[in-house]
Amino acid sequence: MDVAAPLLRQFLLVTSLLLLATGCSTPAGATRPDQPKVVDLKIEGADEVSASDIKEKIVTSETPWWEPLNPFVGPSYFDENAWQADLRRIKRYYQSQGYYQVQLESEQLEDTVVRKGGDGVALRVKVRTEGQPTRVGVFEVKGMEELPQEQRSRVLAELPLEPAQEGKEPRLFREGAWEETKELMQQRLRELGYAEAEVSGEVQVDLATNEAKVLLEVKPGLRYRFGNIFVATDANPQVKPRRIIEQAQGAIRKGEWFSETALSEAQARIFRMGVFGAVKVNRGAPDREARTVPVVVDVREAPFRSIRLGGGIGLDSARQEVRAVGEWTDRNFFGGLRRLTVGGRVGYAFIPTLGAAFDQVDTDGDGEADAPNLSTPHGLVFELSTEFEQPRFLARDLRLQTTLTAERGLEQAYNYIGGRLRGGVIWQPIPQFSLFPSYNLEIYRLQGQRGPQDQTTVPPLVLGCPAGTSLEDTCNISVSYFEQVAEWDRRDDPIAPRKGFYTALSLQEGGGPLQGDYTFLRVLPDVRGYYTFGPKERFTLAARLRMGTLLSPVITNEAGERIRQESAIVNRFFAGGGASMRGFNSRRLAPMNKVSDDELLSPTDRVVPIGGNSLVETSVELRLKVVGNLSLALFHDSGLVGADPLNFGPRQTNVRKESSRIFGDYHYQAVGLGLRYLTIVGPLRLDIARRLNIGRPLPIFDPATGGATTLGGWGDCFGLGITQKTIQVPVNPRNPNGPTEPRVVNVTKEYAGAPEGYCTFFLSIGEAF
Repeated sequence: MDVAAPLLRQFLLVTSLLLLATGCSTPAGATRPDQPKVVDLKIEGADEVSASDIKEKIVTSETPWWEPLNPFVGPSYFDENAWQADLRRIKRYYQSQGYYQVQLESEQLEDTVVRKGGDGVALRVKVRTEGQPTRVGVFEVKGMEELPQEQRSRVLAELPLEPAQEGKEPRLFREGAWEETKELMQQRLRELGYAEAEVSGEVQVDLATNEAKVLLEVKPGLRYRFGNIFVATDANPQVKPRRIIEQAQGAIRKGEWFSETALSEAQARIFRMGVFGAVKVNRGAPDREARTVPVVVDVREAPFRSIRLGGGIGLDSARQEVRAVGEWTDRNFFGGLRRLTVGGRVGYAFIPTLGAAFDQVDTDGDGEADAPNLSTPHGLVFELSTEFEQPRFLARDLRLQTTLTAERGLEQAYNYIGGRLRGGVIWQPIPQFSLFPSYNLEIYRLQGQRGPQDQTTVPPLVLGCPAGTSLEDTCNISVSYFEQVAEWDRRDDPIAPRKGFYTALSLQEGGGPLQGDYTFLRVLPDVRGYYTFGPKERFTLAARLRMGTLLSPVITNEAGERIRQESAIVNRFFAGGGASMRGFNSRRLAPMNKVSDDELLSPTDRVVPIGGNSLVETSVELRLKVVGNLSLALFHDSGLVGADPLNFGPRQTNVRKESSRIFGDYHYQAVGLGLRYLTIVGPLRLDIARRLNIGRPLPIFDPATGGATTLGGWGDCFGLGITQKTIQVPVNPRNPNGPTEPRVVNVTKEYAGAPEGYCTFFLSIGEAF
């Protein structure tokens, strides 16, 4: 089934909506329709100060070029009074940037406003001279003489405004940097325990020498330690104040030096209890005799029971799904802030597309489709779970958590029904770090994907079914393992991060004394970093690295060969998708199994992904804030999913080992472009990617022999670039020696990642990582 055309239409529609959305806010300026429109606004002669920065500081704005296309935004109208004030604002903005001698060519309306037609004006501002910049000369700080040298150095280190260094040009004086310097010094003093510290001062600008004399007056006051913690709460609170104080004491310890960072951490700890709608942690009035500062915690309880309902759809060239979700939570289950959450997701899935519900095949050889095609599965999918959490399990920072889940799912290579049990203890000493050791038991009934011709399932060996446990087309498996998950999250925003880093490590140890059908060790680290830079921090550089390996015991097969025991398909690695390697559709980057030899089918319909025992994913993304809430992203992704455990060795002739080698023939690359539109629930993200032709086609393994083959693809990009030819095919497929007829088919060829197409696009909420 050709899905390229509808996918392309969806892409163009979403792109248009994003472009229209960039203008949803009304432009600045007059809004009276009886005034002329501002059709153009230019600032000439602005060399040292950016003209675009100046435009952001004035009220009048130019009518955007997309205004006629957007019904949600109107033109920007001209207002004489606002424009005259803007001319003064331009000069004031120059002065705030250190150019106090700036002069404009004219500040008169007749010299800066040009009529354009009957209903438009063009505005022109010409800077005659920007003048010489004012630089920092004398930099004097008073009031810190009594502080230890080490504390003085910490307060004065790397300030936005600094005294001139020997051999270096003095720093340009900007008023914004002056305010930042005072604020930063005061903040550092309070971090050292000086809770009442104040920093003020003045700047004297000498226009004759273009030098700024910076005078800072510091009043550090007394150095305080933390005192008692007090709680202000509702009249009849369900959460006892001692529980709130206990959480606050995880960050604020009586007798330690005061710091505002400790107040912020205490506020985060209390809010993380999950039962308050508002939390504020402030310092009280200092006790100057005892040199202590009390802490006041102000909280307001939220409803302890809540219900959430929603729904959604998932669209992909390999899977389409509609679903409803719901969740009920009791945050004080039988008291003690125990939390009980009952939730679920129920939907209907189609693989690969909605047409799976109507697809039929010929079973009696008469050339007419007469039975449902079971190789294109569709059906009910669900996930129902109950989670119980006990806070303060043995200690303040420990939480007991148990989860019971029942689920039914459809994947491209198999379908399953079963359940999962997990129980463990979460240790979270600080909001940014957590360690979660747990025991997990998973029980599934697996059924393989069916072939389009004979409608038989793939061999149970493909699913990793243990020998002797499979039935005709299904097998029952159990996976029993310990898991430890450590997370350290220092991102500024988990949904749309711009600064900081995130690291995580997952370890799973299965089988052995834990029983189950599989013995294995699974390792999966995840590292991400974010750095924002450039004018007004418009650019964000984001990077991610995930590397996983799945080790199983080495056994001797019937031929006397030493091989690794097959892993369960539910534990294997898959890649591809909007939050993975974007050069492949969802879960399509993986070793494949062939389910059809019919050359008339799309190459991608003839194979299904069966997962692998190794994973590498890398992403480097440059995000640029363009205008308003709209951002642009350029990215490079790479990834591999190999049949064997991860290896770093030289090139291998064995395909299983080579497919798992970093930078090997099966390590794929992709580049792409994305649009982001910021909403209240996170950025709406549209990504389009093109895989590079570096490497070999995806490996296709024969479960009977273990041998590997490849399959060519069409090499298209959203249906474009396909080569066709005419061939003779039997009129009746079940009689290959009978009469034939001509048919136009697409030509296949081998390339990196075949048979998958070169291009993909994804629409989702939230950043890719």
